[in-house]
Amino acid sequence: MEAGLPVDRLVRPNGPTAGIGIIHLGLGAFFRAFGVPWIAEAALAGGGDWGILGVSLRSPSVRNALKPQGYAYTAVELAPTGERFQVIENVHDMLVAPEDPEALLTAMSHPSVRIVSLTVTEKGYCHNPATGKLDLNHPDIVYDLAGELPKSAPGFLVRALQARRAAGRPPFTVLCCDNLPNNGRVVRGVVLDLAREVDPALADWIEAEGRFPSTMVDRIVPATKPEDIARLEQLAGYHDASPVMHEPFRQWVIEDDFVGGERPDFAAVGVQLVEDVTPYEHMKLRMLNGAHSSLAYLGYLAGHETIAETTGDPVFAGFVEHLWKNEIIPALTPPDGVDLQAYAGELLERFRNPAIRHRTWQIAMDGSQKLPQRILSTLQENLDAGRASPGLLLALAAWMRYVGGTDEKGDPIDVQDPLADKLRQISGEAKGPDKVAALLTVREVFDADLAARLEPLVQPVYTALVEDGARACAETVA
Repeated sequence: MEAGLPVDRLVRPNGPTAGIGIIHLGLGAFFRAFGVPWIAEAALAGGGDWGILGVSLRSPSVRNALKPQGYAYTAVELAPTGERFQVIENVHDMLVAPEDPEALLTAMSHPSVRIVSLTVTEKGYCHNPATGKLDLNHPDIVYDLAGELPKSAPGFLVRALQARRAAGRPPFTVLCCDNLPNNGRVVRGVVLDLAREVDPALADWIEAEGRFPSTMVDRIVPATKPEDIARLEQLAGYHDASPVMHEPFRQWVIEDDFVGGERPDFAAVGVQLVEDVTPYEHMKLRMLNGAHSSLAYLGYLAGHETIAETTGDPVFAGFVEHLWKNEIIPALTPPDGVDLQAYAGELLERFRNPAIRHRTWQIAMDGSQKLPQRILSTLQENLDAGRASPGLLLALAAWMRYVGGTDEKGDPIDVQDPLADKLRQISGEAKGPDKVAALLTVREVFDADLAARLEPLVQPVYTALVEDGARACAETVA
């Protein structure tokens, strides 16, 4: 296309649309690049009204970008050999919860809605990541209990289920797609905890009739940048204000446990329906997400902007290969038919994809919510088994340095974390290696018993990290 010529904006074509069968809370880039296209394929294969109503629980930015396009958008596959793009049309409307929470509750209680799915990030469940329990002191939960129009994701789930029960309707299936261990069970527990505070009889009904299948989702989705939008405009010949970028790989494993058995025909399009997702979940959380977080903190401190750049450094490639082979895989039970060492090799190739600019800073966000399931759970099992974990200890030390808010050059770090202020204050008030002991007292992250076991192990690693730098320390591990 000739540079400088105006282009038309992407707009959904006229034609019949499926009814709304799914409401998705947290319709950000990840689910638009992963779940929405897969659901559209499943609906095409098996039929049924599985259109999606998207919801933002905070900002109107995605709604404002997509509404002029009729909620159509472009998913761009970033492969080493080049880009491919596809227009996605399965989102039919969007609500911004703070603008009209009553409208969202009305939509969630409609009988056509059979699934409410979520990608609200770990922090969106208002729970304690170290225990998995609902945090009744969380400001959003305090707000939700004070009235009937909620603010949090658990609050909307509970109030909508309450409305369905009052109307004599069955519950919807709650389909969590966030990176939480036993995500369905965690969300079920959080919902039941909140429901008991609202009405014990409601909690009993949800416990008996509700379904919360656990899932494992896997696709790398980097943040869309202005240059991505400009590039798509050149390739496609139209302007899309909110495209999503993604790698070619995708995997979705779901426990086949839906209210009334009602779901899209996932099996027809390659979604794995299983009885127990746990082995897949542990594999992905620890091998992909655990390695991602480790590389994010160490890579950022070493001056690398992206994961591809970090794994392009032979020191960090050697580090993550050691991590998988010697520290993570020994703590895993592989899913049936899966070779974990081969999976590690596939992960390294995915991390090295030069078309995927997945920023270390982006992956480092919300570390206080991610550490327990991505790194600490493996550390705990290795300690119990008497296995050494030098790489995981270094990753933990790197997180501790990162949340202090200053990098190896002395430049400030924009730490994005629900506990950012608390972590920065604790780190700032402690001196030298005392920072380790101080940060290990943060009970939202560290169980007291595990913290006591970790302190003498992390102290010398943190000291070496400060004195020698991330790259030199990673080299001693690799």
